[in-house]
Amino acid sequence: MRVPILRQADCLIASVQDALTDADLRELQQQLAERVGEHRVRGVVIDVTVLDVIDSFATRTLSTIAYTVKLRGADVVIVGIQPEVAFAMVQLGLTLDGVRTALDLDEGMAVLAGTGGR
Repeated sequence: MRVPILRQADCLIASVQDALTDADLRELQQQLAERVGEHRVRGVVIDVTVLDVIDSFATRTLSTIAYTVKLRGADVVIVGIQPEVAFAMVQLGLTLDGVRTALDLDEGMAVLAGTGGR
């Protein structure tokens, strides 16, 4: 697994360390869906801080991951979208409709705890 998934209390944190291939993204989706049930977590944070590009497939897959995890009973927050990436996504019409986002891991955890975020 190229993306380490750590458990923190009743949440999982998936920290992207490098650019991901389409296969890596599909594996991340599978791993998160399995681990949500295995660990009975209530939230998942996906940290994409290191990514300098999020293409259409990655955007679609992140949305699919969020929906899959939600169907498994947990909330998802994507954190760390860089300003340049956000600008490019907007210009290309790429959206993460219905997916909560936060600036960083701390804010993402606060969103899941219901004590902060957007």
